[in-house]
Formats: sequence, C-alpha cells, structure tokens
Amino acid sequence: MRTTPLSPGSNDTLSVLRIETAEVFTPLLEPARYKGAHGGRGSGKSHFFAGLLVEDSLAEPGLTGEGLRSVCIREVQKDLTQSAKLLIEDKLSNFRLGEADGFKVFRDVIETPKDGIIIFKGMQDYTAESVKSLEKFKRAWWEEAQTATQHSLNLLRPTIREEGSEIWASWNPRFDDDPIDQILRGANLPTGAAVVRANWSDNPWLPGVLNQERLDCLRDAPEQYDHIWEGGYVSVVEGAYYAPYLAAAQREGRIGRVAADPLMTIRLHMDIGGTGAKADAFAIVADQFIGKEIRVLNYYEAQGQPIAAHLNWMHAQGYTPDSRVQIILPHDGDSHDKVFDVSYASAFKAAGYDVPEPVPNQGKGAAMMRVESARRLFPSIWFNEATTGSLRKALGWYHEKRDQVRKVGLGPDHDWSSNGADAFGLMCVAYEEPRVRAKPKPVHHGAGGWMG
Repeated sequence: MRTTPLSPGSNDTLSVLRIETAEVFTPLLEPARYKGAHGGRGSGKSHFFAGLLVEDSLAEPGLTGEGLRSVCIREVQKDLTQSAKLLIEDKLSNFRLGEADGFKVFRDVIETPKDGIIIFKGMQDYTAESVKSLEKFKRAWWEEAQTATQHSLNLLRPTIREEGSEIWASWNPRFDDDPIDQILRGANLPTGAAVVRANWSDNPWLPGVLNQERLDCLRDAPEQYDHIWEGGYVSVVEGAYYAPYLAAAQREGRIGRVAADPLMTIRLHMDIGGTGAKADAFAIVADQFIGKEIRVLNYYEAQGQPIAAHLNWMHAQGYTPDSRVQIILPHDGDSHDKVFDVSYASAFKAAGYDVPEPVPNQGKGAAMMRVESARRLFPSIWFNEATTGSLRKALGWYHEKRDQVRKVGLGPDHDWSSNGADAFGLMCVAYEEPRVRAKPKPVHHGAGGWMG
C-alpha cells in the first residue's frame, strides 16, 4: 500500500490516494532514470505503471505549479485501442479521480493536474526532427517494449531529457538480443536503472480465470508455457519440429552444465555455408557420443567468413588437430568454395584434422530424415546451457513451411534457423548411420526361406 496526497483543490471527500502495490514492484517506487518490468502474462506490469503514472501526475505539480507531461509509447500504434489509454482511464475510475481532481479525458489525450498531459504515440511516426516535440516530457512509458527497435530507442532516450525525467518499459521478453533486453537486462545497466522481473506468481490479485488459463497452457502447450507465463525467452515457435522435445529436455534437466569427457572424441558436425555476404551461414555443433548419450557441448555459426575464420574459432575452443577431434561433414563437404576454390574436406585435412568421408547424400526427403532422426534421439541428448543457446534458439524456431491455400506441409522452411538445425540433424544421422550400416542383411537359405 502506498499513499499520495491529492493536489490542492481536489475533491474534498478524498485527501489521500491509496494504491495497493505488489511487493515485486517496490524497487520501482523510488525515482530512477530508467524503470523496467519484464515477465510473463498475469504479472500486473501494465497495471502497476498505469497506476504509477496517475500517481506521478498528481504529485508532480508540487510547489512549481507545472503539470507532468507524459507519453505512452508503442513501436507501432495504428489506433488508440492499442494504447494504454483505456487502462489509465480505468485507474482514474477506480481511484475516483475526475475533473475536480484535475483529470479530463478526451478522445486522444488525457489532461492531468496543472495543465499536465498524457499523450499516446507510436515511435514509428517520429523522425529525428519531430521527436523533439517530446523534449519537455518527463515520463515516457514504453509498453510491449520487446518490439522496440534500436533506431526508435536511440531517438527516444536523449529526447526525454528534463531534470527528473524517467523512461519506463514493460515487456514480455522474446529474444535476448532484442534491443530493450540488451539495454535493461545486459551486463551493464544504464546509470540509475531499476529493473524487476514480475510473473503471475508475484501478483496477489491474479484473477482465478487467468490462473486457469495458465494451468491450461501448462497442460496443453507446455513448450510455450515458460515464455507466455514465466517471462522466459522464446525457445520454440508454434509448429516447430522440436518444440515438445526441447520443453521435455528443460523439464528433465538435460539443459545445464555439461562437460566434455577428456578421454572421448569430440566430433564437430558441420553444415556448409560459403564465402560472401549472401552466402548461407556455416554452422558447427560440437558434441560427444558417450554410450547411449549425445552430449552437445558447443555451437558456432558465422556467415560469409572464410575457412580460416572457422579454424580460428576451433583453435580458440581447444579443438586442435592434436586433440581428440574429428570433423564430420555433410555430403557436399568435398565441394569447392566458390571464392577460394578449395573443398572444406581438403582444407581441414590440410590443417591436420581427422576428416572421414562425408556423410552420404540421403537423397530426396533428406531434410525430413534428419528431423525424424533427431526426434528419435532427442530423449538421449544433453545440452551445455552456457554455450548452446543460439543452437537451441534455432531448433526452437525450425518449422514446417505451409501452403496456406491448400493447407499442406511443404517440408522444412529454409530460414535463419536452418543451418544450425541441419548441423544438429547431421549429428543425429551420423550417430544412427553406423548402426544402419551394421544391420545384417537377410540371408536366403534355399527352401527354408529368408533369415535375418
């Protein structure tokens, strides 16, 4: 519970505004240049900031008599139904605040005490020149900040410059490289930043119907649960081939600290890219086969880089020719690079590595054969969490391309996730392939028929 005195001239029946606040948001009550709240659905993030904006609008006039200018922002806002305006109006109604208290609601703005104002804008509507209109604003609340582009943030941050001004952000995280996460969840927070993680479990007023939605999601779509309800990064996309398998690996503790066995061979399974800005990415999955377990130790991906760059990474990781390292290439490993006219197999052999014959071309349907092989083996696969994040991100996205007119699948969609998924699939095929070759052929014994 926090209280704010109402400004002079307010409704005589109210002398103090009382606002209940969940404990998780307490660090955001003190003045701070940046305030951030990230987490999953049902946490009350938006409700907290809407109430805080009303509170600050009441408190700001103080002795100076100047009202608070605030802007509520989204990256794209086509109409006010996408804004926080209705939520702020609901807060004013709940707090029993109206024109007598200095608040007046119009179609596209809300006036606040002492000629203050709250406006609602999409950052894509601003240019370097027009954004200067916000220079006298002291509060900027960015909703759904996970969609904020770096360009928009670069425009806003130096514009909100008044003494005592604050920039707020509320968001459900998507990816760790989204600009807002880089700024407010990175290694070096901006000076004067207060950031909290808030989830449904931090909300003492979570509605029962919303909690039932959460439980249904946990039951029916466990691969989506962590992102939607616990504020985790997107690890799977709907329809992704490996979505339930990654979720199971997380639940079963197979994503964590996985160390290499120094006595066992480290295999570098590769997906061939090329040299040049438009070439496919080159990917390496570093792994070990330990009995019936597959331990995924490391992951590397680079686009348009020469073979020397890949060798430099391998040496930096300790994957040197004199260690227990074997390079496993796909069927095109003998193909020549278009720029340097040398095959990957010959280049790695020249560097001193053990390079067996490339895995044979599986022919038509090879991509789905890799998917099916990976699905069979997934329950036996362990991931080193610290070094395989980009790979797991790719696996969580790798999905089927659909013909929306005919409602049929067209096989794996070739996009940014394909190279990591293909290197991972090659690992699985290479694990199973010796067993396929070792399977005894049927032998005919005359009239007695065929025997396995």
